Amino acid sequence: MKRIPTREAVGCVLCHDMTQIIPGQYKDARFRKGHVVREEDIPVLLSMGKEHLYVWELVPGMVHENDAAERLCALCRNAGMERSAVKEGKIELTAARDGLFLVDSRRLNAVNALEDIMIATRHGGTAVRKGDKLAGTRVIPLVIEEGKLRRAEEAAGDRPLLELRPWRLKTAAVVTTGSEVAKGLIEDAFTPVVERKLAEFGIRVTARRLPGDDPETVANAIGEVRAGAPDLILCTGGMSVDPDDNTPGAVKRSGADIVAYGAPVLPGAMFLLGYFQDGTPILGLPGCVMYAKRTIFDLVLPKIAAGVPVTREDLTRLGEGGLCLGCEVCTYPNCGFGKQGTASAIQL
Repeated sequence: MKRIPTREAVGCVLCHDMTQIIPGQYKDARFRKGHVVREEDIPVLLSMGKEHLYVWELVPGMVHENDAAERLCALCRNAGMERSAVKEGKIELTAARDGLFLVDSRRLNAVNALEDIMIATRHGGTAVRKGDKLAGTRVIPLVIEEGKLRRAEEAAGDRPLLELRPWRLKTAAVVTTGSEVAKGLIEDAFTPVVERKLAEFGIRVTARRLPGDDPETVANAIGEVRAGAPDLILCTGGMSVDPDDNTPGAVKRSGADIVAYGAPVLPGAMFLLGYFQDGTPILGLPGCVMYAKRTIFDLVLPKIAAGVPVTREDLTRLGEGGLCLGCEVCTYPNCGFGKQGTASAIQL
């Protein structure tokens, strides 16, 4: 840095905050570290008693932190995201719509491995709402070598590191198993819970069936609702290993390809996931979905709603972070349930 007369400082970068005090009215940093001095700033600085300033010397090949933040933001921003103005060398991205937030963790890690570069994001593979904060970008020093920024851009590649996919599924059919429900001996308390969770993602239930427990009858009911071309089919109940719990067999009999029966998540170990050849997903929901606050259904539904295929590997990765602690006051999704760090991200 160097000390120069204030009147000669236009275009220079301040090395520290400049506090302005107006008795009874104002005491704060009028100009912050990293600010590029403009012509209109000179009278204000002089009125603050600043005849000289300490500034950074910008030399060829060096980039100011604000300009560097712009370039890092460009590596991240994608459709459906809004950016803040640059402030103190930082730019933040927020969601402009509801959707599934995805992070290419491999490329993000490659960028963050570079010295003096920083991009921080929320967990990938999670649901976000309009206005939610997604990421922040900045460089560590006030000025950075052009070469470091170019290496960051090379590591990021030619696609944004982040993606916000809108909800794509609109309709669902529910097949509620259980002879006690089919005979009217008890009220169906399962479907209302499912409907509420689906509604959070803009999905409405357009068909319902109460086939009882017989595997063939359940399979036929699945075929009936499938004829209506719903975007998603849900089978509730009958998912345990008890002899009279026949839903998994009925789903297989319906013609679906089973991705997994069972998942390393509590609550939700007896979860089933399958797909028909046309890509329609079918889920078998265990009884815990009806009474537990948060379950595997909450972890999988955002990806399903965004039309992102869920693989057996995705379910396997849920083991780390897949234990709900059953907190007295539930703060999901602002907790560790379903968070696996880089394992939760999807390759874009």
